[in-house]
Amino acid sequence: MISAIIVAAGKGTRMGPQVDKLFLELNGCSIVMHTWQRFDEAGCIDEILMVVRDGMQAAFMTLAQKYKFQKPFRVVVGGKERQDSVWNGLEALSPGAEIVAIQDAARPCTSPALIAATVAAAREIGAAVAAQHVTDTIKESRDGKLIERTLDRTRLWAVQTPQTFRVGIIRRALSAVRQKGLLVTDDTAACELIGQPVQLVLSTEPNPKVTRPEDLPYVEAVLRDLAAQR
Repeated sequence: MISAIIVAAGKGTRMGPQVDKLFLELNGCSIVMHTWQRFDEAGCIDEILMVVRDGMQAAFMTLAQKYKFQKPFRVVVGGKERQDSVWNGLEALSPGAEIVAIQDAARPCTSPALIAATVAAAREIGAAVAAQHVTDTIKESRDGKLIERTLDRTRLWAVQTPQTFRVGIIRRALSAVRQKGLLVTDDTAACELIGQPVQLVLSTEPNPKVTRPEDLPYVEAVLRDLAAQR
């Protein structure tokens, strides 16, 4: 069984106060529902776990009924940090789950082909992540004012989601993070901690995440293009 955990428990503070970015409408549908739909349409996914803030369970159940998603799903309460929310999702997986794809709810343009590619890589290597080459010149600054050095962009990748794993591997990796009291910004960092190789899966199509208000026009344009291709 292949499961998907969609992490929708964050507050999205960079979007502005009193704004829940996941429920902003783009191209006729809320961002989180676009994301859910991508995984509902992915042929390789057998079940979906939506990890949400406590108190939002009923809202997500109502949306699921409205959009009539086909895949079995469960709504799970998230934790304080993203890694805690992922852990709660892992704890709620079906007993037969072998592979799990972990997705940011605010990344609504992920293609079924990319999802399938990360699943295939994770089945082979144990862990995989959607990623793109860094094309900008990247500078490092210690104080945020002056450049300290230039990094070699030929070795740099921007990682995205899905981040996909054999279930036993990501459980072991996040257990190590929790035992050491560490805070990681993504799930592949947990794999680095235990020495688990992670396969980079090239994302050849736009796969943006909504983080700030200026992201919205571009993401909506991508969603329009995807809808026109159906």
